[in-house]
Amino acid sequence: MSLDLTRHIRPGDQILWGQVTGEPPSLVEALVAQRAALGGVSVFLGTGLGRALGIAHADHIAMRGLGGLGTFRALTPVMDILPVHGGQADALIRAGRIRCDVAFLMLPPAAPDGTHSLGCCVDYMEAAIARARIVIAEISDKVPDTTGHVRIPTTRLDAAIRTDRSPHTTPRAAPSALERAIGGHLAPLIPDGATIQTGLGALPEAILAALSGHRDLGLHSGIMGDGALALIEAGALTNARKSADAGISVTTTLVGSPALYAFAHRNPTVALRPCAHTHDAAVLARHEHLFAINAAVEADLTGQVNAEAVGRRVVGGVGGQADFARAAARSPGGASVIALPADRIVARLNGPVTTPRADVDIIVTERGAADLRGCGLGERMRRIIAIAAPEAREALERAAREDTT
Repeated sequence: MSLDLTRHIRPGDQILWGQVTGEPPSLVEALVAQRAALGGVSVFLGTGLGRALGIAHADHIAMRGLGGLGTFRALTPVMDILPVHGGQADALIRAGRIRCDVAFLMLPPAAPDGTHSLGCCVDYMEAAIARARIVIAEISDKVPDTTGHVRIPTTRLDAAIRTDRSPHTTPRAAPSALERAIGGHLAPLIPDGATIQTGLGALPEAILAALSGHRDLGLHSGIMGDGALALIEAGALTNARKSADAGISVTTTLVGSPALYAFAHRNPTVALRPCAHTHDAAVLARHEHLFAINAAVEADLTGQVNAEAVGRRVVGGVGGQADFARAAARSPGGASVIALPADRIVARLNGPVTTPRADVDIIVTERGAADLRGCGLGERMRRIIAIAAPEAREALERAAREDTT
């Protein structure tokens, strides 16, 4: 079913849609096809899984976003990037500092009470809906009806199309030997009963797979993927010992397979909440034994972490890493963990500091784990060099001596 967007979108409007699985593919494709007729619009982008939007479409669509996240990395040459923490986007939208004139939604059909859930992605879309002049939805039976957030009445929709499209999915590839090694070093550091947060990608999934022998793990994370579902099915992730939201996996976005989306459908043990909640310092402070496990572009010899860029080339974004890292570093019995390949240990960062060294407790590579808690800079350097790539250690030691003389 086609939709004439010129009836709803004005020249100069800014359009928002949900990250990853919150992207309505048919609406984005319609936007691309009709862009010349819209008179010049802008879009605000988070993390992408779709490929409908390309650099060539910057001829009529100005692009702003949170970084080179997912498939939107290809758009960074034409993207105006906002370096903000993942938990800040909601408040910036509500304050009008990130404009939302038009909200695109990917929704399941309405319940008998005439309301829709926000499906696979809540994130900052409740704020976007509150600010939007126009709300347009793509409605599909393949979108799960999820719990934990404010529902949207059908009367709030200014236009809608029905499709049989699924939310975007991510294939679950077998972990590499390097990823399994990182997971093997990290898993013993996490106690039974811990509450975990992980990001999106092959390495976080491999780390979760390494936790299958644990018991009573909990989940409070920006992302919930198939790795978490596998832990639930293995009996490892029960949420039974969480100090907040016991019995419930809390996230703001589902990203994975149709099996994950089917599991979350009307399941009260999976709660999707806005990023203003999931990433909030006060909410995170309620969690004991919180382990934030994040990947990075690189880490330096003092523990500073870059998750955004290589030089001037943007390859990631701030995301929720710093939000969760700071909370986990302060959580009783918890820790902030950075996991990355050993060859990404560098003497000095080649990009910005995403997470400061004061918020990094443990760095893990395929060569081992460096526990930095309570260590001075000299000892931090020695421990980090010990888990760096062997062929780089001599140069790293030389750089460390130069920095301390």
